[in-house]
Amino acid sequence: MRDTRESRLLLVLLVSIAFALITMDLRSGDESPLDRPREVAAGVLGPVQAGVAGAVDPIANAVSAVRDSGRRHDRISELERENAELRQQLGGSEHRDSRLQQLDDLLRTAGAGRYGVVGAQVIAIGPAQNFSRTITIDAGREDGLTRDMTVINGDGLVGRVTTVGPRTATVLLASDPNFTVGTRLEGSEELGFATGRGDNILDVQLLNHRASVQAGDRLVTFGSSDNKPFVPGVPVGEVIEVEAAAGDLTRTVRVRPYVAFTRLDLVGVVVEPPRENPRDAVLPPRPEEDAEPRRTAARDRDEATDPDADADADTDPDGPDDTYTDDGPDPGDPGAAGAEDTADASAGAD
Repeated sequence: MRDTRESRLLLVLLVSIAFALITMDLRSGDESPLDRPREVAAGVLGPVQAGVAGAVDPIANAVSAVRDSGRRHDRISELERENAELRQQLGGSEHRDSRLQQLDDLLRTAGAGRYGVVGAQVIAIGPAQNFSRTITIDAGREDGLTRDMTVINGDGLVGRVTTVGPRTATVLLASDPNFTVGTRLEGSEELGFATGRGDNILDVQLLNHRASVQAGDRLVTFGSSDNKPFVPGVPVGEVIEVEAAAGDLTRTVRVRPYVAFTRLDLVGVVVEPPRENPRDAVLPPRPEEDAEPRRTAARDRDEATDPDADADADTDPDGPDDTYTDDGPDPGDPGAAGAEDTADASAGAD
């Protein structure tokens, strides 16, 4: 198109419309008027993304390379190609083993929490439809997915479903600054809200500013009404830093999430919530060597909150002395002397 005054005006108009739509989308939150066009776009672009993901799959590339290798007649080229095929097959084998491990971990987590899940593969990552931190998965409305479903993997909480197409869906990651989930501390039951920061750390605001918390404490999801958008008991992360209480109504802790958001591959969408709250059952068992120091630390915290406990355990200096000594009767005690005379008289009678 020629650089004319009309073309410049058209460009300015299109840019203005784009900024207006972005602003309207961001200010509307979860009830954006662009949700319906976004779902239509997901339905159109989803199969394309799935096709591209399948085209670059290492295993498919390895099979294609094996088929083409027999057509080469030049010995040197054939050896070089076979060498490349072996490297591809090795990479494909490692990739397959990694996926099997991810699937095993996902099934273990889903079984521990009694979650009914639909497995899906990540086929795109990044802000494909807006400026949020999202992923696109190859499961959608035809697989029973709806908006505001919990997404997990074998390590814990991944995010929640925000947009659903016929065969694909968009998931907002827990690392996004607009992501918030209710949490509960393991053991102490302290409640809070975890918010993403755009990196691999979550900020958690504990509702009790006097809550007893330390590095190494673990959190799970508290759960939502009707289990949407979050089911209870999903592992969230582990406390790595505790801010000193400064008289605020809440207390802030830093949490390292269990999920590596930059290495997502297989995930599960919870389509059937558990009948009962799994509480802390989904958390992995602690190493045995870590259990005893944490029990000792818990006892120390309890003693620190009750400083009079040790004082009550001390012996009262004015109280009775229960120590028994066999030193005979006290000469200055007339009752003791009388008892001794009675004992002598009885002996003489015998």
